[in-house]
Amino acid sequence: MRIAVIVALSAAVAGCVSSPIDDGASLSQQDPKWTSPQCQQARTAAADYAQREKNHPGWGFGVLLGPYSMGMVAAVKEHEQQQRRLLARQMHLECSSQPLPKELDFDPATYAPKKTHYP
Repeated sequence: MRIAVIVALSAAVAGCVSSPIDDGASLSQQDPKWTSPQCQQARTAAADYAQREKNHPGWGFGVLLGPYSMGMVAAVKEHEQQQRRLLARQMHLECSSQPLPKELDFDPATYAPKKTHYP
């Protein structure tokens, strides 16, 4: 059990994705797309997501619930990383005329919710 927790924690830490707000700050404000309404919506969505992330309990909450909750906390963190990548990709597409960087060049359908079939 401990090995699984250590593997989950190390995978979560190794796969950290920067905040979409940070990615947006690296984009050129001189780009013609920067002032478009779609870009403003993407920047607002990224800022709202960053604020929501700051307000949730985080890793400490999982420690308080006990060792069995660490898997749940790791799943939440993985979902947050996926959301950050999707927001950063969307912001780049809406706010920049430059091609997507390698870390954002992926199929967004890979993060779409999978349909589960229950018996």
